[in-house]
Amino acid sequence: MIDILIDLMEASRDGQWGFIDASKHASCADLRDIFAARAEDCACAISELKVLLGQCGGREDGADKVVDVVSSHRIACDDQFDRCTDLTLLEACERREDVAEAHYRQALDKMLPEPVRSFVEHQYQGVRRNHEQMRRLRDRFRAALAH
Repeated sequence: MIDILIDLMEASRDGQWGFIDASKHASCADLRDIFAARAEDCACAISELKVLLGQCGGREDGADKVVDVVSSHRIACDDQFDRCTDLTLLEACERREDVAEAHYRQALDKMLPEPVRSFVEHQYQGVRRNHEQMRRLRDRFRAALAH
C-alpha cells in the first residue's frame, strides 16, 4: 500500500510540475490562471497523500524518489518554449492527465483497506475533473484554430 501511495505522489508531483511549466509558458492569461490552479490542486493532493502515507507507516523521504526535474514526463516542447502554443500546452497537459488517471485506476484495482480506498477514489475524481477540463479546453482551442 505504501508503494501505491508513493506512486500516486509521484504522479501528482509530475502533474504539478507540468502545470507549473504550462502556466509559465501559456500566452493566454486565463490559461495561465487555470494551469496555476491545477498545479495548486496537485500540491494539495501531494500534501494529503503525505499525511496518509505517514498514517500508514510510510516515510515522506521514501516518497521523494522523483528528483529528476527535467524528466521526459515534463512539458518541455523540445526545450524551445517559444515554439509552444497554448494548444500544444493543453495537449501535453491532457496527455499527462491520461497518465495520472491510469495511475489512479491501477491503484483502485488493488485491494486497499476502506479508508485508503475512499481517499484514493476521492482524489481520482479530482484527476478525472482535471482531465476533462484539459480535454474541453484543448478541443475549444483546436476549434478556434480551425476557424
